[in-house]
Amino acid sequence: MKYASEDQREPGVGTTAGPAASAPGPDARVTPAPQAAPVSHDEQQGTRNRVARSILDHGPSTAAELALRLELTQAAVRRHLDALVAEGVVEPREQRVYGSRGRGRPAKAFALTDCGRDAFDQAYDQLASDALRWIAQSAGGGEKGEAAVAAFARARLAAQAEVYREAVDSADPEARTQALARALTADGYAATARSAPNPQLGEQLCQHHCPVAHVAEQYPQLCEAETEVFSRLLGTHVQRLATIAHGDGVCTTFVPKAGAGKAAHRAGERPHQTTTSSASTAGRNPA
Repeated sequence: MKYASEDQREPGVGTTAGPAASAPGPDARVTPAPQAAPVSHDEQQGTRNRVARSILDHGPSTAAELALRLELTQAAVRRHLDALVAEGVVEPREQRVYGSRGRGRPAKAFALTDCGRDAFDQAYDQLASDALRWIAQSAGGGEKGEAAVAAFARARLAAQAEVYREAVDSADPEARTQALARALTADGYAATARSAPNPQLGEQLCQHHCPVAHVAEQYPQLCEAETEVFSRLLGTHVQRLATIAHGDGVCTTFVPKAGAGKAAHRAGERPHQTTTSSASTAGRNPA
């Protein structure tokens, strides 16, 4: 079989011109056998991805089956499988045998883990968008449809809000925004809290990642519901300044400090208009 990979064959050795070739004389130079070129990390990763993709396309597979499909040596496939197992991408399983079972231990079949499947393209965003569209249409579309999506968004965040509330309520008043940022980070939002440009006025809650950004582009009600939750948890009207769904690099929410209006008046500045509905600019940049 011809193998096409970085593990194609062992380094070649010199060959004689024929059966009558004589040994080299004492003064003859011996040309060393050519050495195989080192395999780059990108090439190894590329082959490893092919192995994982083959398992995705064909289901749990043995090293022999993978070697045959990918035209690799079984030794090479096993090395890549060992690496994928260490990374949690695949896991070994005992291969199912249908009919009479022969002698010896059954070959191990390797299957993708949930983590391994997540590394490939998923249609979760499309599924979520389709579900929200169905909710809106079922409610009659228009304003009724938007209200139905908003109700769903608030219900979705209700359970999360209770977890966040425990973290916020257990923190000192001046550390509540930090506590909320840590709780959001635990949920995958990579959140931080920092002082606003004028620290006397308040803080900025920054979310550097949004798991639902693509869906929120179409349905800003998701951002609005989240902003409402922040307002209730922190006990003040907050203002969404930027969102990833709107094309900004970070979701930024302004959280005013108690008495920020008085501080701004003393400094001769105009505070953020946080007395209006906290969701008025969520999901959209303020003008």
